[in-house]
Amino acid sequence: MSGQVPGPAERAAKAFGDLHGQEPAGVWFAPGRVNLIGEHTDYNDGFVLPLALPQGVAAAGRRRDDAILRVRSGQVDEPVEVALADLAPGALDGWGAYPAAAAWALRSAGLGIGGADLVLDSDVPSGAGLSSSHALQCAVALALLGLADLELDRTQIAKLVRTAENDFVGAPTGIMDQMASLHGRAGHLTFLDTRTLVVEHVLFDLDAAGLALLVIDSRAPHALVDGEYAERRASCEAAAAELGVPALRDVSLDELPEALARLEDPVAARRARHVVTENDRVLTVVATLRAGRDPREIGPLLTASHTSLRDDFEVTVPQVDTAVEAALSSGAWGSRMTGGGFGGCVLALVDTDRVGQVVVAVEEAYRRAGFTPPAAFVARASEGARRVR
Repeated sequence: MSGQVPGPAERAAKAFGDLHGQEPAGVWFAPGRVNLIGEHTDYNDGFVLPLALPQGVAAAGRRRDDAILRVRSGQVDEPVEVALADLAPGALDGWGAYPAAAAWALRSAGLGIGGADLVLDSDVPSGAGLSSSHALQCAVALALLGLADLELDRTQIAKLVRTAENDFVGAPTGIMDQMASLHGRAGHLTFLDTRTLVVEHVLFDLDAAGLALLVIDSRAPHALVDGEYAERRASCEAAAAELGVPALRDVSLDELPEALARLEDPVAARRARHVVTENDRVLTVVATLRAGRDPREIGPLLTASHTSLRDDFEVTVPQVDTAVEAALSSGAWGSRMTGGGFGGCVLALVDTDRVGQVVVAVEEAYRRAGFTPPAAFVARASEGARRVR
């Protein structure tokens, strides 16, 4: 469209043509995600409620006959080239580990993935906790499957991408991000039971309510491949084992006081309290939205989630807490960190006519604190991963 800034799919296709002198055989796109509520519940067999973003990663590609995977990115100067037969955990590091991991997981599952030339492009802010790495892997997986003329159930693709992330990249993440990217639906939240992997779509029509979901990039460094995330996961697993349940999802809110009394480690008790109360908050938000009630009613639940993540799970940082406090003090109905924590983004449920006011308040709070200025955008629930040409 004339005057429209090219998106990642258009940029990837053009870059492919410039590099290879021909059009790509296809272009695939996978969105990033923002999680409305349900943080650190996915690896505890719990409930999550993300939405797919308009922003995402595109992969333009064609087949190769020599079993070589060659990947370039519009965001990284250094290309990646690796023989498929040489793919194994630890074979690559840096950004190239992510597309290589997707190829490795597909081939390890016995799928006939061949060599490929891929050109990637993204408009997901990297390091913001919006699942840019999972979007990349989902886009690459769809491209490799498409180029091999293979079809696979979306949930199965999500499982394979999780395997890629866990076993090849070395990040012990759950399955929420992949499922949100692959199962997203415009105008809806993706309600996922991470134990059964049953997906239900929940209408999320903020426009009709005069509301907006504001996402604020805290600009604090965000990294999950470190000991902090792994420690939280191990602590949750240890708490579940001590309580004699398969996962913390199996502890109800009514059972929580007794469960906490049984946990000897106060840190494990705080981690467990977050997971159990967060699962309950997700279910309450879903029930509220399904009943067609005013979405403003979920605001206090979003804020309670942040308080729990700050005090019990201890995954917030000063920039994130400052953004939440400023958003709430300037009129947001609710606000919380979103993503794995230790940086990343904050979301705020805001009346549409107060979006600018909230953004200015957060910027001013950052200025007073001496933080790097934040960035903000309004999120809209969008379609999931797909072939776009």
